This record gives sequence, structure tokens and C-alpha cells, in this order.
Amino acid sequence: MFPAEAPGVEALAADLGIAPAAAKVLAARGLGDPASARRFLHPSLDDLLDPLALRDMPVAIERIRRAIAGSEKILIYGDYDVDGTTSVVLLSKAIELAGGAADYHVPHRLKDGYGMRPEVVEAMAAGGVKLIVSVDTGIRSAEVVKRARELGIDVIVTDHHLPESELPPALAVLNPNRPDCPYPEKNLCGAGVAFKLVQGLLATLGWPDAKLRRVCESFLKIAAIATVADVVPLTGENRVIVKHGLEGLHDVRNPGLRALLDVAGFTDGSVPTARQVAFQIAPRMNAAGRMDTANAVIELYLTNDAARARELARQLHDQNTERQQVELGIREACATLAVEDSAAALVYYDETWHRGVLGIVAARLVERLRRPVFVLGRNEEDGLVQGSGRSIPAFHLLEALESMPELFRKFGGHKHAAGVTMDLAQVEEFRRRFNAYAAARLKPEDFLRQIEIDAVVEPRELTDQAVADIFSLAPFGHGNPSPQFAALDVEVARPPVVMKEKHLRLTVRKNGRILTLKAWNFAARAGELPPGAHIDIAFQLEEDPTSAARGYAPWSATMLDFRLH
Repeated sequence: MFPAEAPGVEALAADLGIAPAAAKVLAARGLGDPASARRFLHPSLDDLLDPLALRDMPVAIERIRRAIAGSEKILIYGDYDVDGTTSVVLLSKAIELAGGAADYHVPHRLKDGYGMRPEVVEAMAAGGVKLIVSVDTGIRSAEVVKRARELGIDVIVTDHHLPESELPPALAVLNPNRPDCPYPEKNLCGAGVAFKLVQGLLATLGWPDAKLRRVCESFLKIAAIATVADVVPLTGENRVIVKHGLEGLHDVRNPGLRALLDVAGFTDGSVPTARQVAFQIAPRMNAAGRMDTANAVIELYLTNDAARARELARQLHDQNTERQQVELGIREACATLAVEDSAAALVYYDETWHRGVLGIVAARLVERLRRPVFVLGRNEEDGLVQGSGRSIPAFHLLEALESMPELFRKFGGHKHAAGVTMDLAQVEEFRRRFNAYAAARLKPEDFLRQIEIDAVVEPRELTDQAVADIFSLAPFGHGNPSPQFAALDVEVARPPVVMKEKHLRLTVRKNGRILTLKAWNFAARAGELPPGAHIDIAFQLEEDPTSAARGYAPWSATMLDFRLH
């Protein structure tokens, strides 16, 4: 199915001063009104929402300021992924700017698992901590928060995960997804919520507007990385955060962030795209918490020692290489396990699998098998089974888990990503009920890979300026994916060229205009593309600095699929 071209595309293009191909994408995504399209194309820092609109924000700010004024011990309780560690960094730096200091605690993924733990709170109470601020965690930690209160510790929960029916009994709960919160942007990640607290706190310091704006812009650089890494929709306020945060990476003074960009290949001052953040920067940050402890990421951002920053960045790079090797081994092991064609959802388990990479493996399996998947391993210390799940668009993972809570010691997550902890004896029952739950709700078409086309274009429309206008819709990611186009009834101009035995380079033409495309993993279908064949193609466009450096067009096209016209 191709979208019908919205009326008024030519007028929208003329009004915005962009190519019709870009206007087609805007219209297809519900941005056919010039005013809303203009706001989307040019998000302003003035579009950031008032942090005081978050329920409990005034209470949280007042309590942090009181703790700073009284030199109370403050603990930031975070999580071990990119979202959690950057949240710790954001709030630590803000408290420092406000005249205070805070310690932090991040659980060890393999030893502690996800979430707040009562023994940590008890140890902090013994050490004199009077205020705990959770970041990217805590919304489902009611018992731990209750224990903190019994010990005389105030708790501020900042989180974005979906709450249970009752909120934890904290002094303040900052979460746009709590039912009584009027905050209009519900898709903030954990670092996004932490950034709103930072905004609110810094606004009370009496700084001139210019300084407040400048400092907030510096915080956006880190918040943008977390927002991309946590795969929240890059629309609304998230688009403002990521657009301005990534643009700010052209001037990086933080030694840790500079070292991280360098080790990821951005040594010449080039600014990474959202996709490059997702695949080159975030995995290096996540590798620390997956393979060992995430404390190295926090130290990386907080250190002022450039040499130490470079050492930590290299450590993250090496851990990411190790993570890739471990992940590949588990994926290969899963491929050898029998999968029933009738299975609607799958659960893989092996007691030897490294639990730090199970979420990534689950995501790769979902891409290949097109069905919900959990991948589980076993904790040698306590014997409990732990793991992560990923899902297809039509299936809500958290709702599935909530239908069988008695199977788990602990669980939580989102629609498409979740984690569980259970006894070994429950694995087979979980496999059976998870599959049955999915089978009762999913239809055959839900398992099919679908390519959603934003616009039908002809090769002649893809001028360098038109492609630049399409790229102006970036940053691309979840909620604002890279546009997918179709070109219909194009002719294969010459035999496709096989590259590295797996890939193709395909040249098509229509009405005298040539379009060359890369086609990854299409070599086996080269016989379906003889010269003169008329086909329909689905494709994406991407920036190509290598091509630009050689004097060619600064973009390239990648074929996603094709069919005979």
C-alpha cells in the first residue's frame, strides 16, 4: 500500500521553500499545515515546555535546594544503561552548579539487576544520606521507597517507565506517565525527565537569562545522546532536545564527551547524526554496564582530567568489542535451536549466556523472526533466571507480563522492551503462557515485515537540493524514521553488480533519469533483475560523506525491497 498524495503538497512546498519530495513526507506524517510543518523543521529552544508543569516538580526543587542549603548528604540512584548513567551525570552537575554535591549509586547489571534495592538504601541511611533522587528508575520500587521513609530518608523519584496502579510513597514523583500528571509530553526518556528537573532547579538560582540558556544548551548535548539511545519518539519536545543537543556537539568542552566522540570516529569536529549516536556512541556507553559496571561512564563525563577521559573512552571501546563477540556467540546458539513455525512468541534460555547482552540478542532475533522474543540467562550467585524481551509493533510486552505476574520475582518495561526475573522452575510455564498470550492476540499479518512508504517519487525529483530538504527532517529515529520512498515502473538499466558476494549495486532509470542504489544482502536475487526488467522499488536516502569527499553527490540511495511492476 502506498499513501495517497495529500492535497496541497505543491502549495506546502512553495510556502516552506522546500522540494515537493520533502513536502510529501511532511504531509504523509500529518504535518500538512504550514505552521506545524515550520515548527517541525525549525524546532526552537523556546519550544521546550515549562518543567513546573510536571506534577510534584515544585516540591522536588524545594527539597533539593533545602538539602543543598543544609549541606545534607544527597544520593542519586541511577540505572546502568545510557539513559540511567547520563541522568546521573545531568543531575550531579546541576546540583554542583547549585552549590551542592551528590554521591551516586548505579546497580551492577549482573549482580544486582534492575531497580532500587532495600539493602542499598539501608547502607546509605547508615552513611547519613538524607535525600535520595532516583533517575530512570524507582517508579515500581514502592517497597524500597517505603523502607527509605522508615529510615528517615526523603525520596524523589524521577522516571519515565509506566507506573503500577499505585505510585511509590515518595516525597515527589516526577513522571509524565503518572495518570494525574498534566505534562503534555509523555514520551520523555529518563534523562529527559532529569533534564526537566535540572531546568527547574537552575531557574531558581537567579542567573541572567543568557547564562541560564547557555548552561541548559550544554546539558542538552548529553540529554540528546540518552534520548536517541533509549529509542523514544523523536517528536515533540524530544525533537527539540535531540536537534539542538546534536548540533551542540560541534563544540565539545567536556573531556569525557570529547574522548568518547574521538574513539567513536568523530575526531575532525564532525557532528554525529542520530543514527550514528545509536550505532556508534550509545553501544560504547552501554557496553560498560553490560560487561562490567556502568560507573566508568559516569566517571568519564564527570572527570576533568583529559588523560583519564581518554583512558576510560578506550576502556568502553574495548568492552564494546568484547560485547559484540559475546552477542554473536549467543545469536549463533539461538539459531541452532528448533523454532516451531506455529509459535507466536518465543522464549530462549541457557544458563551459560552472558546476561549483559540478552536484550540486544532479543532485538536481533525479533528482526529476523518477526515475533516477540525473550532471551534468558541464569545468575550463578542466586540461581534466579533473568533476561530481556523485545517485541514487534503489534504486541505489548508489558501487558503480556502483567497478565501473568505470579510467574516473576520482578518485571517491568515498556510496550516493546521489558525485563524479567524468575525462578528456574517457572521458565517452561512462562514459555507456554507467553506463546499462548501472543497467539490469542496476533494475526498472521502482524508477523510480516512491512515497509511503510512515505511518498512515491520519480528519480528526476531527487536533485541534490531536494535530498538536502529531505535530510532537513532529521534527526531521524523512532517516531520520526528516515523517510522511505517508492519509485514505480523503473527499468533496470544494466546488470546488477555483485559486491562482496552478498550485496548488489543496482542502476535503474525512468524518463531519462538514472538512479543508482546499494542493495544489502540482495545478491541471491540478482537473477530477478535482468536489464530491461520493469520493477517497483522501495528505498531510503542517506548522507554519504565519502562520496562527497570524492566529488560526487553527498548522498546515496539504499534499496529496501523490490517487486516486478
